[in-house]
Order: sequence, then C-alpha cells, then structure tokens
Amino acid sequence: MKILMVNKFLYPRGGSESYMLYLAEHLSRLGHEVEYFGMYDEKNTVGNSAGLYTKNMDFHSKGLSRFLYPFRIIYSTEAKKKIMQVIDDFKPDIVHMNNINFQLTPSIIDGIKKKGIPLVQTVHDYQMICPNHLLYNFDRNIPCEKCVKGSSLHCIRNKCIHGSLVKSILGVIEAKLYSVLKTYKKVDLFVCPSHFLENKLLSARGYYRGKTITIHNFIDKEKFTDTDRTQDSYIVFVGRLSKEKGIENIAGAARLLPQYTFIVAGSGPDEEMLTGIPNLRLAGFLTGDKLTDLIGRAKVLLLPSVCYENCPLSILEAHAMGVPVVTMNSGGMAELVKDGVTGTLVNVPTPEGIAQKLKETLEHEDYYTMLRENCKQEKDNILSIKSYADILIKEYEKLIAR
Repeated sequence: MKILMVNKFLYPRGGSESYMLYLAEHLSRLGHEVEYFGMYDEKNTVGNSAGLYTKNMDFHSKGLSRFLYPFRIIYSTEAKKKIMQVIDDFKPDIVHMNNINFQLTPSIIDGIKKKGIPLVQTVHDYQMICPNHLLYNFDRNIPCEKCVKGSSLHCIRNKCIHGSLVKSILGVIEAKLYSVLKTYKKVDLFVCPSHFLENKLLSARGYYRGKTITIHNFIDKEKFTDTDRTQDSYIVFVGRLSKEKGIENIAGAARLLPQYTFIVAGSGPDEEMLTGIPNLRLAGFLTGDKLTDLIGRAKVLLLPSVCYENCPLSILEAHAMGVPVVTMNSGGMAELVKDGVTGTLVNVPTPEGIAQKLKETLEHEDYYTMLRENCKQEKDNILSIKSYADILIKEYEKLIAR
C-alpha cells in the first residue's frame, strides 16, 4: 500500500508530529510505502520523492512576506497545487492528514479529492469546531463551547486566539469559510483519539455522521514497564506549564498538602506560578528515559487540566507502569481513568477539590494498593503501535475497496 502522510511540520516538534512519524515508521516496517507532504524546514526528517513542500512561514519573521500570511493561512493555493503534484508523482492509495491548519490549510482537501484519493484525518484537537482549537476560554480559565453551540463570533469578542483581535478575526474567517464550503464533508474518515472528541464532532455537524471512529492513542508498551523501579512518595505532573493545564490548581494543592512532594516536569508561559513553593520542585522539560523514570517511580500522576484533554499519553504511560492517576472528571481524561479502579476523578476543579482527592488516594493504604494492582493489569488494555496500526490498516483497506 502507498500512503501519503500529511502534516504541517515534518520533524519531531509536538504530539501530532510524534504520532505521525512513529506510525509512518511502523507502516514502513510492515512493507508499506510512505511519503510525506508538509512545510519546508531545514529540520525536516522526512519528505517526498518529488521534493515539493509549501514555503516556510515563520510567524516571528520581520520580512515583507509576513504581510501575506493572513491570506495564506486561510486558503493556500500553493499547498493545494503542490499536494496535487505530489499525488501525481507518488500515486498514493490513500492520504492520511494530521495537523494542517495555517501552514497548509484545508485547501489541500479540495486538491486531494480532485484526484479521487481516499482521505483519512486524525483529529488531534478541536480545531474543526472551535477557532482556538481548545474549547477553552483563556480569560475566564474555563472550558467554553459557545462557538460549537452558537456563533463563532464569540471568538472575536473574547479574543480567544492568543489574546489577539486580529488573529481571532482570522480564525473566525477560516472557520466560517470552511463551514460554508463544507470542506470537511469531503474527508472519508475521521480518526478520533477519544469518544469525547468524536461526540463533540457529531453534535456540531451532521455531515460527520458515519465518518468517525474512536481509536485511543498508542504507546511504546515495551518501554513503559513497572519492573525494576523503586517507588518514591512524590506526586508528579508532566505537561505544558500553562493555565489551561491546571497549573494554578497544582500550586494551590501543593500549598494545601505540605506533607507531600510535588515534582513538575515541563516548560511553558506560566512557570512562575509554580515557583517559591517549598514542597514543589521544577524538573524542567524532560524526554526519553529520564521522563519515563520520573513517571514510573511516582506515587501518583496528577493531571488537573482545566481544558478538555483529548487522550493524554501521560495517563497511558503511567498506567502501563502501574502508577495510579488523579485527574479531572471531564474530557478524554475521564475516559482513560476508571474512578476507584485505576485512579481517582476530581469533580471540582479547585485546589481544595484536588487536594482532597489526592489525600483520599494516598492516605487509604488498601485503596491505593488496589489502584496500583489494577493499573498493572490495565497495561493489557492499552494499544501498542502494532495493535493501533492493525486497526488503521483495516480502515484504509475499507476505503480503498470502496
């Protein structure tokens, strides 16, 4: 099978890139032929035989070309033309899109479907139904679905995209354009990492019906084992240090629980909120074995995100190593943690509510031991890359046959 993977960045940069590159590498090992389309960057690690990519757009640039960005991030004729050329050269059986907005734009969907190629998209966030991609109001620090249930003009009123009126207007124009054109209606299959996200899509647009499937994210299961690790007594958080991730609540909970050590791994714009707390240590941005060891030795993984997380890898990784999770009873988080079985769900997103659930989890020895044993068994329910790819290949084959 010949598969064209599409993503705006073609090098390891974030979650969608890691997903795409790891999946494509496994598909190649199975004997499938994979090429890639995205934006040109000297850091690119993959590409296509035609050597065609969109021009690099650096939003921090001070050159004259930046004045064209407002037009190019809404509808890119360049991306549409070049992906059609790549398809002519590579002749893929199927195209698999990931993150495409701004640098590629949904214009490429028109180009792909003009060539009559089956099209799959993995939905990594809420961008198809929310201009700021998060279903989250930064000013009020609460989840927000006003654009899903009503007018997307709420995004402009609240300056939902980076607090910028201009960016918010552009985001709404993009959302309105592709809603009117029904561009996403042309996609043959949407792969959703959570039932929560899938249900949000289905409730927003009728034309998604019959075109969605939920497949939870995969992890490298061999890497995450609970053997040969000495457990410590700390509570760990892993992620971006920003308000939507519940950073304020972590700080508050740490102050309410001075008897426990909190270790925070990550970086981000709101790191200062976590400084000056005696029982909280900032470990910085970690990857690889250092991150695995930090999670695996923890007493509990804390994930108190205020926004609707989709399918957090940190929860899957913690469970694979036998570490219980305390997280919010919302979004894809509640989908991965069975309350009272593999962790504890928090109903009230406050420092007090989180602190109370941490105490309940850690201070009842029999309860905690049960959670830990259940987490060890949960590893069998987590998808490996092999299991994930097997499911996906069957979906590819259905679309190609159709």
